[in-house]
Amino acid sequence: MSSPGHRRSDSRQPIGIHPSQTIHPVTENPSTPFFNPDIAARLSGYALQSRQPKEGSMSGIHKSPHRGASVEFSEYRDYVPGDDLRRLDWRVFAKTDRFYMKEFEAETNLRGYLVLDASGSMNYRGSLADSKFDHSRRIASILAYLLIRQGDAVGVQLTGGEASAELPSMRKPSHLQQVFQTMTDFQCGGTNSLSATLHKLAETSRRRALVMIFSDFFTDIDELLPALQHVRHQKHEVALFEILHPREVDFDFQKSTRFKDLEGPADVVVEPSMVRQQYLHFFNLHVEKLRKAAREFDLELRRSLVGGDYEKVLVDFLAQRMRRG
Repeated sequence: MSSPGHRRSDSRQPIGIHPSQTIHPVTENPSTPFFNPDIAARLSGYALQSRQPKEGSMSGIHKSPHRGASVEFSEYRDYVPGDDLRRLDWRVFAKTDRFYMKEFEAETNLRGYLVLDASGSMNYRGSLADSKFDHSRRIASILAYLLIRQGDAVGVQLTGGEASAELPSMRKPSHLQQVFQTMTDFQCGGTNSLSATLHKLAETSRRRALVMIFSDFFTDIDELLPALQHVRHQKHEVALFEILHPREVDFDFQKSTRFKDLEGPADVVVEPSMVRQQYLHFFNLHVEKLRKAAREFDLELRRSLVGGDYEKVLVDFLAQRMRRG
């Protein structure tokens, strides 16, 4: 409840470093072929903020679900006998002749998880220098850097077929190099095992977190939905980064082309003009199904094309979260 004549403080900040943000030193040029230090420097004025309260043991820039005396004013409420009189607002009492208590929201640290799909389809690059998996690693490495830099924790999970790699969520600067090395060393292959990985993450990560998933989502959406719902049920935020090759979006093949299933044995030669319309029809149905799921379960969904301007994708992602924070 807001006090008469008093507006509730607006905790939103303009784009830029949050006033309470602590900058933690990290290695100047962490070693990985996918990390772009120039982009990281240009994005250093942004904070990766949570959209919902977070729990943690360190002071940080994210709201905690636990009320108490802390650094940021939230709202007023009526006095109840037994309340700490130190939190009475005597100025409001002088104006209204009523007792109001100040409520605050604690700020704490964010726990981020980067989940990278490393199934066979993510290895597709066509004529471009980067594969979809490479593009995922470029975006994920910047987000990992930003999290560590602002004093938050980051963990990583990579999954493809029977293979997987996992690093726990940690906040120390030296952890960043381990994250980068794990992403660099992992090899794509096998079928999509994203659903199983997300179910496991939901079961093992009890503290609220931001789960960022990088995939082409070329899997059965009906099978993926329960896994995404499981993660959301555990009170985690979920951001989906849909990583696609431009030719998967427009099917711009001009001559007879051999298509090989990167996750199975299929290998066929087709005339693109004969199948383009049908391909685009089913592709767009698949995409719309994913978008509908994102709306239904309050999942943030962003597309980034291989070879495209992923810095803009990151700017839009970070800026929107800061406006909502």
